[in-house]
Amino acid sequence: MHFGWFPSNASLSSVLGDIACSGLGTLGISWESCPALTEVEEVACDWMRQLAGLSEAWQGTIHDTASTACLTSLLVARERHSDYSEFTGGLQGLDRPLVVYASDQAHSSVVKAALLAGFGHDNLRLVASDPATRAMSAAALESAIEADRAAGRIPAAIVASLGTTGVTAFDPLRELVEIARRFGCWTHVDAAMAGSAMLLPECRPLFDGIEHADAISWNPHKWIGTILDTSLFYVRDPLTLNRVMSTNPSYLQCAEDGDVTQYRDWGIPLGRRFRALKLWFQLALDGPDAIRERLRRDLANARWLADQVEATPDWTLVSPLTLQTVCLRHAPSGLGGDGLDQHTKDWLARINRSGEAFLSPAQLDGRWFVRVSVGVESTTREHVARLWKLLQNAANESSLRADRHAN
Repeated sequence: MHFGWFPSNASLSSVLGDIACSGLGTLGISWESCPALTEVEEVACDWMRQLAGLSEAWQGTIHDTASTACLTSLLVARERHSDYSEFTGGLQGLDRPLVVYASDQAHSSVVKAALLAGFGHDNLRLVASDPATRAMSAAALESAIEADRAAGRIPAAIVASLGTTGVTAFDPLRELVEIARRFGCWTHVDAAMAGSAMLLPECRPLFDGIEHADAISWNPHKWIGTILDTSLFYVRDPLTLNRVMSTNPSYLQCAEDGDVTQYRDWGIPLGRRFRALKLWFQLALDGPDAIRERLRRDLANARWLADQVEATPDWTLVSPLTLQTVCLRHAPSGLGGDGLDQHTKDWLARINRSGEAFLSPAQLDGRWFVRVSVGVESTTREHVARLWKLLQNAANESSLRADRHAN
């Protein structure tokens, strides 16, 4: 039973789409090289936009991962705030540094994107999160921006995390986009795993303010179950994106330029796979209702597990449950600090070595806890109940072993 990291599914329907993608062997370097690749991607992205409840202001494309989408978005932010310096002296020609802001709970890919985009570590601000919600503090963000402006730096981009990797925290997006508007920052929303929840109307309040962001990335290849690699990237201003990403050499020009979408101008690579077939097949064969039903099942199973944790002595949730990731710790009375960390790692290793289940750990405030990510396509309530027994048995055995060594 897999409950580690995040749900990485491969629905049969999307596998069939992936087989078709490979079998067709399309050359996706321009609309002319394979019109169907472009047209199907446009339709599939628009289907997903509608299912997610996003307005017609958004236009999308498919990247390999949200890491690439975040890098692409920060490159656009960099160019927009440097007067398109890529066409002149680049960042080396600027006399004032550009700054990127993200939560201290943001995914490592956000840090990597900021570094690869040339902002530099000295110009990356990992803003403090609220101790209760683990979401970015809007007040701390505003203070950081004010300090950078006073020091002569240019606030360029805010990366809002909706569903952080560690504890699935949701940054206060409406507050962040308002701050971005006041200071002229580009806002990228990283919803790699949690973005799938937009398919559920009851979860959309978690995404309040998203219509005022500049870019969004989320991965159907996680919770929805489209096989890797399928990451959606939406922008409200594709012309700016195209301006940054376009090179348009003579050998790629065609008579249809200006009338059709050229996805080579929507990202870093020139060549692209027919990834949209995976989404097309899944939506056509499984249907949105079946996908929504499975997402709701996972939410209910996660809620059930969280209830068991809260009702059991010595067990605790280390953060509020927002979606399908239960963050927990077994904390026997009198055990804390490094001893508690060792206990956590011991019982986690015991489970992973057993071969009965796999879980992954993380740290919060420098202390270890265990993440239970519910969302594998075949996971049922029975699997979650079995896992709960495994958790209790492993933790109890670890405690008994520690007591024996102490005596």
